[in-house]
Amino acid sequence: MENPLIAEAIGAVVNPVPGRSRFFLEGPVGAGKTTLAIRRLRHLLQSYVPAEQILVLVPQRSLGTPYRQAMWELDMPGGEVTVVTVGGLARRMIDLYWPIIGERAGFAHPEQPPIFLTLETTQYYMDRIVTPFVDAGYFDGLAIRRNRLASQIIDNLNKAAVVGFPHTEVATRLKEAWDGESAILRMYDQAQACVNGFRSYCLAHNLLDFSLQYDILFNFVLDEPACRRYLFEGYRHLIADNVEEDTPRAHDLLQEWLERCATALVVMDQDGGYRAFLGADAAGAAALKSSCEDWLALNQSYVTSPEIEALGQRMVHALGPSVQQSFQPQRPRAAHDQVDPKTAIRHEATRFQPQMLEWVADQIAHLVYEEDVSPDEIAVLAPFLGDALRFTLTDALSSRNIPVRSHRPSRALREEPATRCLLTLAALAHPDWEYCPAAPDVGHALMTAIDGLDLVRARLLTEIAYRPREGRPVLHTFDQIRIEMQERISYLLGERFDTLRDWLEIYAQEPAPELNVFVQRIFTEVLSQSGFGFHGGLDKGQVTSNLIESIRKFYQVVDIHGRANEIPLSLEYVRLVDQGIIAATYIQNWQMEDTGAVLMAPAYTFLMANRPVDIQFWLDIGSGGWWERLYQPLTHPYVLSRQWPAHRTWTDEDEFLARQKALGRLVLGLIRRCRQRIYLGISDLGEQGYEQRGPLLQIVQRVLRDR
Repeated sequence: MENPLIAEAIGAVVNPVPGRSRFFLEGPVGAGKTTLAIRRLRHLLQSYVPAEQILVLVPQRSLGTPYRQAMWELDMPGGEVTVVTVGGLARRMIDLYWPIIGERAGFAHPEQPPIFLTLETTQYYMDRIVTPFVDAGYFDGLAIRRNRLASQIIDNLNKAAVVGFPHTEVATRLKEAWDGESAILRMYDQAQACVNGFRSYCLAHNLLDFSLQYDILFNFVLDEPACRRYLFEGYRHLIADNVEEDTPRAHDLLQEWLERCATALVVMDQDGGYRAFLGADAAGAAALKSSCEDWLALNQSYVTSPEIEALGQRMVHALGPSVQQSFQPQRPRAAHDQVDPKTAIRHEATRFQPQMLEWVADQIAHLVYEEDVSPDEIAVLAPFLGDALRFTLTDALSSRNIPVRSHRPSRALREEPATRCLLTLAALAHPDWEYCPAAPDVGHALMTAIDGLDLVRARLLTEIAYRPREGRPVLHTFDQIRIEMQERISYLLGERFDTLRDWLEIYAQEPAPELNVFVQRIFTEVLSQSGFGFHGGLDKGQVTSNLIESIRKFYQVVDIHGRANEIPLSLEYVRLVDQGIIAATYIQNWQMEDTGAVLMAPAYTFLMANRPVDIQFWLDIGSGGWWERLYQPLTHPYVLSRQWPAHRTWTDEDEFLARQKALGRLVLGLIRRCRQRIYLGISDLGEQGYEQRGPLLQIVQRVLRDR
């Protein structure tokens, strides 16, 4: 590495001198910070520091993958380094010290083990709390789906936990900052009632959601001398990476740990904080520098080209002085007047979105076949990745024999066609549920399950073969259909339909009690085979894996806690998904290396994966979605933060500045994760047919006009 700062960092970070063993390292994305941290980890292990004394803290499980891979490659005998989030650490400590803290924390049954909830099971129990309130007239006049209502109430609980204020103060803080219609004040109080009711329900039934795990760790576990000794004396060597994406309370814990550990390395990305909507506190992360004995700021990226670096500077400059001063300047490897940032951009303006997507597919095909770019070095990004956009672009790339995968976290499980297909087939395979799916759902399931079956013939087949009888779903065989209809559908598709139908009928004679067993079997024995819709589908295989894990965790929690009725547990899960619960985070989805496929993802999802690519495509840059904040009337990521002063009103000016800074952070983050070129897709009319003239398009136009 030619940069003298890197040479200095290697000596100071990897092998610190006595008296300067707590080091704070910051710099832009791609400056080599995580690489240095991994070298620090290897040095500790090779210096015979016991692995059990080393703790690696990351804000998201997927960000710990490089450290786990480094340990596997080193393959040293002995114990294992702990790579964990603060939430994961909380769960471990609660599980270990439950007999000590269970009663003190206020649980009704401390003699029984705790039940840890996932995001999905948290929504299941929150729905139990919210439903009576909604039936009583709460949130009347608020146009929002039930699943989104529950998720915002859960988000309020989580914000209180990660910031460190009592959950009973959520409504007070929101009302103090509100300067709009008075009707929303009443809804804040109603949301507070749901928050309080859910916390009481959890304490009464030994249920621990994310917020309660956090609160117990900081309010009870860390108050126990035995627990403090286990943590602070057990883990003597600390590495904390991506601290800008972690929460205020995580920073509080790190602050105390830095005073007690033998060695520490704190790593921060400049201009980060993309997880602000989840409680990330970049300002609090920067304050950790004062607790370290030495620090170094790297100033050069080894990912981006000089043209890309200059493009990032121009983009931020185009946002205006009030935003520009919020970002750390990155010193490019060549002076600004020596490089032209416009050479790093390719763009195409079209009238309609489908034309833009065809251009994107053509450019990707050219890159793959003419320029020999690996598909997994190409990322297609949008502010929101809707079903229509994903389907259209996936179909366009598939027709060009280019593999593609998508990653869309925080979506409702039912929004995945593969999930709807599997659960509809599950209803057909369990006639004892007496649950008959709607005919359109059956048609879509058949279209997804059978390769080559289009929507028209799927509907025709469903109208003829699907005949519910006495409250039980029934599928007739293909040979019972009239000859002229068989010919319209085709005998090949009819044969595949009969194969699927026969399998469902045989399974229904002796169904397994667990729904996850059904999903695993039908995927393995039928749907993944040639001629069926899941064959060779990367996304569908991943969705199936996630669904199996989701069902298994649902069984573990609900079976232990019990249910309010006698509905079969599998059917209860199907109905829960139909209500629109948001999927939990599955770490397999974040493993983006070596897939051999083009990645499609929302822009923020790509940022949090923290993996650079050679080529990026930004879609619909005229869309306001790049700039606008997701509408959440019952919560607020900025007001419910440690940086927001009490009793201050959130104004339109605050909203505008927050959006501008978020856009600058987003654009700069994407640019710093691109090695070569960025392709900008522009369509005059968006998916809904409206003109698109959003702030990102205006910024790009300023950069392109700049001489």
